[in-house]
Amino acid sequence: MSSIRLEHVQLTLTSRAGPVAILQDVDLTIEDGETVGIVGPSGSGKSSLLMVAAGLEPATSGQVVVAGRDISRANENDRAIVRSQAMGIVFQSFHLMPTMTARENVALPLELRGASDGLERADRALNEVGLGHRREHFPAELSGGEQQRVAIARAIVGQPRILFADEPTGNLDQRTGQEIIELLLRIGAEHGTTLVLVTHDAALARRCQRQITLGDGRIVKDERIASA
Repeated sequence: MSSIRLEHVQLTLTSRAGPVAILQDVDLTIEDGETVGIVGPSGSGKSSLLMVAAGLEPATSGQVVVAGRDISRANENDRAIVRSQAMGIVFQSFHLMPTMTARENVALPLELRGASDGLERADRALNEVGLGHRREHFPAELSGGEQQRVAIARAIVGQPRILFADEPTGNLDQRTGQEIIELLLRIGAEHGTTLVLVTHDAALARRCQRQITLGDGRIVKDERIASA
């Protein structure tokens, strides 16, 4: 069963110079539980592809089906509902609330959904990413790697079907970045979560089961990684 299906997806944005084609006729299917690395040069459309698949940027045309829901023509409110129910997203910047503890940051999406057990589930998610002992610390008291672990815990606390990660190691040193990739892959494997990883580092992408290369807004290569 597919987690993500894009058919003939176009994304065109306006600029002072006129319309700019960001994604061009993209066809892509990602199955449940797959780990997929998306690579390509700067400006190739990597992050835009993730934004469209996650419903953060509506496609100009084409069909986008995520977790069995067609979000192609959905409004922002409906796309947000699909995200909260089926997706977790990790960005390069951690986007943590500075006045909240790690525990409170992780519990926030559950509490916004009205869950009564948000803090308890946050504790479990922080333990899973190896940060339970830092749950009462504020973001400023955590290292970059620890803040990214909090962001990952927040992304997985709702047990999403799909986990998106957009350059999750971009603000980290090489060793810490490698630890974060290992953590994401482990979470994907243990939970059967579909993992879509956008990265400029081809070596990281090749840790996934499948590597997709973009160029000028198009998929130019789609290959299985034998060693993954």
